[in-house]
Amino acid sequence: MGEAPAGGRADWLAGQLRRAVADGRLPVGSKLPATRVLAAELRVSRGVVTEAYRRLGEDGQLAGRGRGGTVVVAAPATAAGERGDRRERAPAAGRAPGVPFANVPGADVFDALRAAPARIDLSPGVPDLAAFPRAAWLRAERAVLAELPAAEFGYGDPRGTPALRRAVADWLARYRGIRADPDEVLIVSGTAQALGLIAQVYSRDGVRAVAVEDPGSLGVRQHLAHWGVATPPVPVDEEGIRVDALRAGGARAVLLTPAHQFPTGVVLGGGRRRELMDWAAEGGLIVEDDYDAEHRYDRAPVPALRSLLPGQVCYAGSVSKLLAPALRVGWLLAPAAYREAFVEAKRFADLGNAVLPQLVLARLMESGELERGLRLLRRRHRRRRDAMSAAIADHLPGATVHGAAAGLHLTVTFGAEAVPGADTELAAAALARGVKVHPLSWHAQRPYRAGLVLGYAARSPGEIAAGVAVLGEVLARRGGGVRGR
Repeated sequence: MGEAPAGGRADWLAGQLRRAVADGRLPVGSKLPATRVLAAELRVSRGVVTEAYRRLGEDGQLAGRGRGGTVVVAAPATAAGERGDRRERAPAAGRAPGVPFANVPGADVFDALRAAPARIDLSPGVPDLAAFPRAAWLRAERAVLAELPAAEFGYGDPRGTPALRRAVADWLARYRGIRADPDEVLIVSGTAQALGLIAQVYSRDGVRAVAVEDPGSLGVRQHLAHWGVATPPVPVDEEGIRVDALRAGGARAVLLTPAHQFPTGVVLGGGRRRELMDWAAEGGLIVEDDYDAEHRYDRAPVPALRSLLPGQVCYAGSVSKLLAPALRVGWLLAPAAYREAFVEAKRFADLGNAVLPQLVLARLMESGELERGLRLLRRRHRRRRDAMSAAIADHLPGATVHGAAAGLHLTVTFGAEAVPGADTELAAAALARGVKVHPLSWHAQRPYRAGLVLGYAARSPGEIAAGVAVLGEVLARRGGGVRGR
């Protein structure tokens, strides 16, 4: 790094470190020398090194890992090496470190965002992975292995094991009001595979477009588009999807998140449900993505649409938000007219899910372990939701909060006007400071209010407060609002 100058040594060292991180001499993941060691090498006081590390920590580039030392966790979007310059450097328009923060994100955008380093990840859709019941899973797995006949290690039923289909049918009856025979349950590799099967089966029946809520999940649109299915947008308001707009659009099928709309958090109102039932009675097909309905805090559960319209609703759920996405286990309940077509599509997709995890999950469901875990998660998630709400009130006082009564995320909006590129730039600037979020515009096909989608399930209350504080600082440096260029 060279020899430290006589004056402004903390400024000098901070600038040297920033340049080293920016040009790759200190890559993300590398460990910095202990403050005492670096101070001796540079012949400066330990306080100089501590102050330089602190400044880069505030910028989101370094993080203390206890006994693991100080580690580089993010590279700056631009070099920030001028002496004494501690201001945030704005990333290039539409960009953030390693993430294509474009207004029209590419197919790999979520992979890129997951891979991007950050001190605090507030991405939506991530459950509390640290809460995975390892001990209970291990006990159940040992019990299953002790009892499993050798013949059960062969190819299984492509619909899923009978034990898990029974357990899922019981679970849906208790938690979602759905009365289904186990033979109606198809076990799939998460909602992602369910979407692929839906696209294939419905396309063969002439359904080339599935209308979607707008704003609505970018990931869902990407999966359907991969299979050649168009996703015309239908606006969402405070009562849920606008059924009049759905009817006017002429689509034969629609995908909904009625229990907790993603990303706005609204619940499909009673009047809209009746309108939707009338639309479905005229031949419309409904895909119900019940992605996080078990997580509710301040309101009673709403019945699944499948419980009201079994003949018109294709219902999809999974354990991704209950246990972990890594399990890749979900379920699909198809309308009777399409049931065999879905089984055939699943058979030729992969011959069925792995048998052993299905049997372990079935045991967790039947023993009550999953239910006990859900009760624990609800209490923990409520505390984290409250911490995020309080932090938003403190650091984003001009923001409007949506969807607080249930789920694993909050959405905040800024103002009533659509400002192209504003929230992607805000998300890019936040990531440059070490905080990961989704811009709301990613999930909207039509112009919509600028905002952010913030997940709270996977972070502690302290981390949530710190992350939202960074968002407040970034917003303040942009003049206190979300503005376009």
